[in-house]
Amino acid sequence: MAFLHQILNDASPAAAVIISLAFMLFFGFLMTRLTKLLRLPNVTAYIITGILLGPYVFDLIPMSVVEGMDFLSDIALALIAFTTGEFFRFSVLKKSGIGIFIITLLEATLASAIVFVLTYFVLGLQFGFALVLSALAAATAPASTVVTIRQTGAKGDFVNTLLQTVALDNIIAIIAYSVAISIAIAYNSGAAIQAGDILTPILTNLGALILGGGFGFLMKALMTRKRSKDNRLIVSLALIFAFCGICAMIDISPLLGCMSMGMIYINFTGDDKLFKQLNYFSPPILLLFFVRSSVNFKLYSLFSSIGSIGATPLITVGLLYFAVRMLGKYGGALLGSLLAKKPKEIRNYLGLALIPQAGVAIPLAAMGARALGGEVGLALETVILASGILYELVGPAAAKLSLYLSKSYSDRLEDLVTVEEAHESGEKKSEVELLIERIQKIQERIPPIEALHAENEDAFTEAAEEHYQAMQAPIQRRNRRK
Repeated sequence: MAFLHQILNDASPAAAVIISLAFMLFFGFLMTRLTKLLRLPNVTAYIITGILLGPYVFDLIPMSVVEGMDFLSDIALALIAFTTGEFFRFSVLKKSGIGIFIITLLEATLASAIVFVLTYFVLGLQFGFALVLSALAAATAPASTVVTIRQTGAKGDFVNTLLQTVALDNIIAIIAYSVAISIAIAYNSGAAIQAGDILTPILTNLGALILGGGFGFLMKALMTRKRSKDNRLIVSLALIFAFCGICAMIDISPLLGCMSMGMIYINFTGDDKLFKQLNYFSPPILLLFFVRSSVNFKLYSLFSSIGSIGATPLITVGLLYFAVRMLGKYGGALLGSLLAKKPKEIRNYLGLALIPQAGVAIPLAAMGARALGGEVGLALETVILASGILYELVGPAAAKLSLYLSKSYSDRLEDLVTVEEAHESGEKKSEVELLIERIQKIQERIPPIEALHAENEDAFTEAAEEHYQAMQAPIQRRNRRK
């Protein structure tokens, strides 16, 4: 490792960046082979890879390269947000009524409130740090939940409520984060906190929401029927990156606007294939982002206190944050479901499925660390990364348990498939025959784990084949003329 580190430091800037990207991608892939055996999500592998490649373990990636990849947090957040917008279908939200908004508001705000009480009043941590950390507690990562739903084939009212809640609470999280970071910056600078510190980020994000909707309509206009699939991908990325750049210029998060862009596009076109293409295209970018985010993860800082935020060691802060956020999510979902008069399956188990957090919280924490700077920013990112690993360890299992307990899917063969219990002759089939037939039907209906992303891959491959055929057409015409 020391030899590789020396090579990268002696290389030209361009070579150092390219080789570092290769290392991040390759070692991130290798780590997923290990986490797959342990049945852990890929995000966990990426975070661990970044820690190992960082200056506090193998010190393989030059810090100049890490600092130059700061833009990845904005792009990753934009891609996550745009694809999350697919879940904001007006027809589904209309059927759900006001109840889904009540549930989302309570589960998000109660989690934030209980984290703030813990960090500021109980642990006595710095006000700005406690405020931003509590705002991040509202966010829920959609990726783990969606993958678990696909794996189990779950469906029904519980699943619909869960997907809408996960999508909506990220809106609350980004607004809460925007207000919290503005107040924290004003507090850290010693300036008096004024009404503008609260109203300005809210109005700014409202403007981003409207602008993102405008970009969604522009995307719809540019996606004509004659547009080839590869050009659709190019146009969509160009618009997402352009919007992301505008947000970076005015120093706001692209999350809310990109959600609005995806929401407008899916509702006015019904075209979900574009989202599948982007879902298949984005993993390398997300891998690089998560690895890059965790490169600066200082393991030793977990076991020490940072004087500028308080006397409590960060590992204690992280573990308590991990526990009380889950308590807030569960209690808020339970209370919201009671007020919305949801059935007991939703009331009792919805909170279990809202545990995962890494997907949205880590990009926001990276932006928050950049805005706050110094020890406060370091502490914020350290706590979110450490707790993110724990959430990704228990989140998918808790989500699957909630789906099972809510009877959204079943592990009984009799519930999964139906078979004829007698032969054509009228003779009753044996239990062994019935078991064999049910297993055969399950194999026909349920794809293997490796095929979970087949739709995304098909959409991307279809676009690539169309592009190849378009390139070959002139050559074939010239050959025919000869």
